[in-house]
Amino acid sequence: MLFDKLTYVERRRILRERIGNGIILLFGNNDSPVNYPSNGYKFRQDSSFLYFFGQHREGLVGVIDADEGKEWLIGNDIDIEDIVWFGQVDSVADMAQQSGVANSAPMSQLAVLVEKARQQGRRIHFLPPYRHDLMIQLMDLTGIHPSKQREAASLELIKAVIDQRAVKSQGEVEEIERACAIGYEMHTTAMRMCAPGVTEQEIAGRISGIASSKGCIVSFPSILSMHGEIMHGYPSPRPLEAGRLMLCDCGAETNENYCSDNTRTSPISGKFTQRQKDIYQIVVDCHDHALTLARPGVKWWDVHFGVARLMTERLKELGLMRGDTDEAVAAGAHAMFFPHGLGHMMGMDVHDMEGLGQIYVGFDDEVRPNLDQFGTNCLRCGRRLQEGWVMTDEPGIYFIPALIDEWRATGHCKEFLNFDLLETYKDFGGIRLENDILITHDGCRILGEKIIPYKIKDVEEFMLPF
Repeated sequence: MLFDKLTYVERRRILRERIGNGIILLFGNNDSPVNYPSNGYKFRQDSSFLYFFGQHREGLVGVIDADEGKEWLIGNDIDIEDIVWFGQVDSVADMAQQSGVANSAPMSQLAVLVEKARQQGRRIHFLPPYRHDLMIQLMDLTGIHPSKQREAASLELIKAVIDQRAVKSQGEVEEIERACAIGYEMHTTAMRMCAPGVTEQEIAGRISGIASSKGCIVSFPSILSMHGEIMHGYPSPRPLEAGRLMLCDCGAETNENYCSDNTRTSPISGKFTQRQKDIYQIVVDCHDHALTLARPGVKWWDVHFGVARLMTERLKELGLMRGDTDEAVAAGAHAMFFPHGLGHMMGMDVHDMEGLGQIYVGFDDEVRPNLDQFGTNCLRCGRRLQEGWVMTDEPGIYFIPALIDEWRATGHCKEFLNFDLLETYKDFGGIRLENDILITHDGCRILGEKIIPYKIKDVEEFMLPF
């Protein structure tokens, strides 16, 4: 367990008091087989279960009675067959004691607890399940078909969990910074390896191995490609080519499930061309502008569009955009170059709590998503920032040939875009820069003891032969 017993006791108390009635089911994950039962993926505990109970073992469920204040850790003790193959582990009763839970019971008792609550007409609170085995288990317990479980999930529980998990304690920040330290090693290794002839997959494999060598996993499948204009450009066997750019978006997840997420774009030849510098510097300035805007009480929506306005102004200076800046941004013309949101929450999930519903994680009654405008519909967050939140700051500029062709053919935002000049950038690729930031009491700071080089001069100097 990452924290002391009282931390988990207090977290559950806050949750129980906020929900107020009914019983709360928090499912841990089960082992997941790759291709047959005894050949499994590395076990990854559910983040919300881990947040409230702190236990990494598979096959556990936490139950909180919000009316009576009782708690149970439910699960079966492993038998001698498993002990032979995997070694001795703590009993469920021992794990309950470690987590400050008064009661433990075998899995067969979960149905008894749920059925009793149902007969009493009490509310059964659960989070949206995302694994099919747990969907089946939930159907057996509640009678709710898997296709209906997301909409039947408790909105009160979803919002309560989001509000608690969004604000990171000092201990959580320290664990995220441990992930950032591994991410630093991953990214600087990728930058050192970036050279003509080296394949994308070779670099991606090396950086994934760094996470594994620390006993960790990557926080998401690494994005590494010369085609930076593809948002999720996964590594191919192609060798890197001189004169092009390599975009690397990767991070580490610690054994306690806390994540890092950084992006860097490196010149494969070791130095940027002038055209690459022109675009890269805009992205740097947008990234740094976000750092000056982000602070408690400021809407992330406003930070995003503050960056969009700066980007538009700078692209106008290069002749790629034109017209009134505010009108261009309102029309979504900047999304030709910047079709995603500025960033997302991060913590125990790299897109923190996304599985609970992005509309609840990133938006509220004050700030609603705009799903009708290209680019704006991809914002993952718009809410007012709070001290203790961890966000990613990741502006980018991309030249996507298919998007250029489509907007030119339809005349979309033609009054704000220079399509003739855009044609000459179709072979450019894309640039994204990303750091993880902590919202502090008076602003924000980049997480990590060491910051991966991202200024033009620093990148070129770092990539010099050594």
